[in-house]
Amino acid sequence: MERVDVLIVGGGIAGASLGARLAGSTKVTIIEAEDLCGRHATGRSAAFWQASLGGDTPERRLSLASKPMFDVNWPGSETPLLRARGAVHLTGPCGEAFDEIGDLSGEYAPRHLDRAELDRLIPGLREQWTGAWHESTCADIEVAAFHNACLSATRRQGGEVRTDATFLAARRSGDLWQVETSAGPIEAGTLVNAAGAWGDQVAERAGVAPLGLLPKRRTVVQLRVGRRGLRDLPFVTDLHESFYFKGEGDNNVWVCPLDETLVDPCDAAPEEIDVATAIDRFEKAVDWPVEAVERKWAGLRTFAPDKGMKFGFDPQTEGFFWCVGQGGMGIQTAPAASLLCAALIKGEALPGELAGINAIDFAPRG
Repeated sequence: MERVDVLIVGGGIAGASLGARLAGSTKVTIIEAEDLCGRHATGRSAAFWQASLGGDTPERRLSLASKPMFDVNWPGSETPLLRARGAVHLTGPCGEAFDEIGDLSGEYAPRHLDRAELDRLIPGLREQWTGAWHESTCADIEVAAFHNACLSATRRQGGEVRTDATFLAARRSGDLWQVETSAGPIEAGTLVNAAGAWGDQVAERAGVAPLGLLPKRRTVVQLRVGRRGLRDLPFVTDLHESFYFKGEGDNNVWVCPLDETLVDPCDAAPEEIDVATAIDRFEKAVDWPVEAVERKWAGLRTFAPDKGMKFGFDPQTEGFFWCVGQGGMGIQTAPAASLLCAALIKGEALPGELAGINAIDFAPRG
């Protein structure tokens, strides 16, 4: 029977980035039930790096710690991982406060825009928007390049990535996990649950109490509109209340109605009501005529009941490590989150890149 130090269940960005951190110093294998890693949440994410996202939370500290790692294209991507875009948080007549600013300062501090500045930046906004907050550091994340770089780094350092390998069951025997997969048995010292929406199912198959994870569907629609020059349009949102949109090509945009529909773990598909809602909210925000729906898709964002990310060994089950609950911030926090998890798994002190981050804030059980 094959034996590894660490077996990671799930080949999305959580498992792939952790594999990239552990391989080389640890014998690690990633198993993925699908024929392709990242088919669900990771592969369907319209990800961006945004300093304000998450408010004053430990998760935002992970995001801020991840930015320098993205800037150097960790873990060795040949493609730049960030593309500058900027974000505009629209406000109405009341001049709503941007509550998520919190303690952001320096280059990350948003700047207030009046209506005249808004018109120059985004022509065609409806009259209800009287101002905005502008985040100049918001950037698109090249998700496919990042994910592929993590998988490549795992393999390059001696780790394995196996697709079509469904996790079936596991039991702890002495110092090892005896794991059954559809591709054969594996022994592992540490079993990492990075299965996203399926995290509670993996736990139960290993005899571990679930956390009560909540998978939620999120929809994105690509619209062709009657306006050109949109590729570099900022990320635009109404303070994350009911929509966002951003330029994709010369005359098309990605629009999201910020839906969070509780579903069972599944291969998510967009519902027509959510597509219609996205279009309606977009048309109420700008006067750009919608010419066609070019694409539509949905993915899953999975949350713990308290909305916090869960990283750490289960206090009730030896050798079972949780890496779940990333919600809508999994990709933009992955460089730092994987560094945190790797240190915890190896029993090492947190490195300097994680200064100000406390592992206790991410404990899987309170």
